[in-house]
Amino acid sequence: MTGSRGTIKLLAVGRTGKKPIIGILGGVGSGKSTVAAEFAKLGCKTIDADKIAHELLERKAVKERIISVFGEDILGPAGKIDHKKLADIVFADADKLSSLNDIVHRLVLARAEQLINQYNRQNQVKAIVLDIPLLVEVSWEKRCDKLIFVDCKRQIRLRRAKQRGFFDENQIKIRENFQISLDNKASITDNIIDNNSGFSALARQVVEIFSHIVDNG
Repeated sequence: MTGSRGTIKLLAVGRTGKKPIIGILGGVGSGKSTVAAEFAKLGCKTIDADKIAHELLERKAVKERIISVFGEDILGPAGKIDHKKLADIVFADADKLSSLNDIVHRLVLARAEQLINQYNRQNQVKAIVLDIPLLVEVSWEKRCDKLIFVDCKRQIRLRRAKQRGFFDENQIKIRENFQISLDNKASITDNIIDNNSGFSALARQVVEIFSHIVDNG
């Protein structure tokens, strides 16, 4: 079931110039990236903030600055930054999380801006999807023409996260404690995707929402 909230602001699809920007919201393990990937199949371009951040951590200047703040204990055997070690540190200390955000978020958002400008110039791109975990926290919901919340029960999210070797229940709780509540995020969205069943149900909802954008563009 796909729920609707508020007035959906829609722009014309498949033209040059400004493309519709769709922001994906949801908790850890809810399926935000899966939803973004389904939009990509329909002709959208996705901007994955986690992927951008990981690429930034490989840049020499960024890596050296992070090591200077958090120490060499965050490095893995190959001398690269161990993302899990770094996450465990920053999500246990609000000041350290703020320090990391000061280093990385500005660069992530700058790269996202570059990609938005790039995709706006591509005729074949039908919309731009933002898969940014802290989208609301950095006020980028204001950049979006449409917001979608991926609803998923906590126990299902926890199971999925464990299966992928990401987080345990306590780690998810710590991460979400530093974020705006899921209820508040859901309340500002235009549509809610129910991701409590199988993949095919999720995919159908994405197609439905995307068709609505096309039909009203």
